[in-house]
Amino acid sequence: QVQLAESGGGLVQSGGSLRLSCAASGTTYRIFSMGYYRQPPGKQRELVANIANSGGKFIEDSLKGRVSITKDNDKNTVYLQMNSLTPEDTAVYYCNAWAPGDGEYWGRGTQVTVSS
Repeated sequence: QVQLAESGGGLVQSGGSLRLSCAASGTTYRIFSMGYYRQPPGKQRELVANIANSGGKFIEDSLKGRVSITKDNDKNTVYLQMNSLTPEDTAVYYCNAWAPGDGEYWGRGTQVTVSS
């Protein structure tokens, strides 16, 4: 089993930045990739970005240039850096890990609120 602990959410003004962190524990050797999804109010959950153990990354097209994702393999921690935030970025952000054979693991979610 893998456990995911998120941190770094909060309230930020439009144009500001936030860095979200997600630390994995447990059977982390089984993890193939980690990343973040978000769920804006009244909308479906959507992929933001993910990063594989190989270093390969995916960032949603609409977020490229404002979002970056990195991973510290020694700490089993992934970081999501978000810049130039707008109210449209307001959402609950969920850490996600995928382990072949296990499936997906989810964090509890952290609220990001961007005020105009």
